[in-house]
Amino acid sequence: MHSVDLNSDIGESFGSYKLGNDEEILKYVTAANVACGWHAGDPMVMDRVVRTAAERGIAIGAHPGYPDLMGFGRRPMVLSFGEAKNYVKYQIGALSAFTASYGTKIHHVAPHGAMGNMCQTDRQLSRAICEACYEIDPDIIIYYCAGAVLGEEAEKIGLRTACEIFADRAYEDDLSLRSRKLEGSMITDEDEAIRRCVRMIKEGKVTGYSGKELQIKGDTLCVHGDGPKAIAFVQKISEAFKQENIEIKAFR
Repeated sequence: MHSVDLNSDIGESFGSYKLGNDEEILKYVTAANVACGWHAGDPMVMDRVVRTAAERGIAIGAHPGYPDLMGFGRRPMVLSFGEAKNYVKYQIGALSAFTASYGTKIHHVAPHGAMGNMCQTDRQLSRAICEACYEIDPDIIIYYCAGAVLGEEAEKIGLRTACEIFADRAYEDDLSLRSRKLEGSMITDEDEAIRRCVRMIKEGKVTGYSGKELQIKGDTLCVHGDGPKAIAFVQKISEAFKQENIEIKAFR
C-alpha cells in the first residue's frame, strides 16, 4: 500500500487580513507548515493554528520566509550566509515558543516562497537553512522540493528529509516549479490535480509543462492553503486516495 504525508501552508493571515481557511484545512492534512510572521502570519494566528494542530495530532512545521510582508515572501533577496542562517533560526524560535506552550515541538521545516525556490540550486542558502535547523534540533525534518539541492545539503549535515511534491503547481523539466508569473503555473482543475498526485505517488512520474515525462519522488504532498480551491483540493484528494489505496499519514 502506498502512503503519503499531506501538508498545507497555513497560518498566513495577519492583523485584519485573512488568507485561506486554516480551520477547514486542518481537518484533512497530517502536517501544517506554519508561517512565522515574516512573509505572513502574526502571534495571534500562530497561537491559534498551533493550538488546533496540536489538539488534532497534526505534525507542526515552521514555514520560514524572507522578511517581505508586502511581497508575501515571493521576491528573491540576496543574503549573506550568516543572515540566512539567523533569519531562519529566528523564525523557528518564534514558532517553537508556541509549540512548547502546547506540549509539542517543531516536526519539520519547509522554506517558503522565494526562499524555497532558491533552494532548488543555491547551495549556500540551503546549507545555511540546514545548519540553523541542526543547531536548534537535529531531529527536525527538512521538507524540500523535488530536485532541490536543499535535500542534498540536509542529508550531508545529518538531517532527515522528506521530498515534497505539489498538487496545484506545474513543473519545469528540471523539476523546479513553474514561475507564478508564467501561464500555466497553477493546476486549477481538481480532477487533473488528483490524477497527477496519484501518478506521482504510485508511479513516481509527472508530466512537466513542456510535456516531458519526469521522474519524481513524493514523501509529502502540499496543497497551498491560500489557494482559491484549497479546501476542494484536500477534500477530493482525501476521497480519491481512499479509492486508490493511498494512505495519508504524517511523515515520521
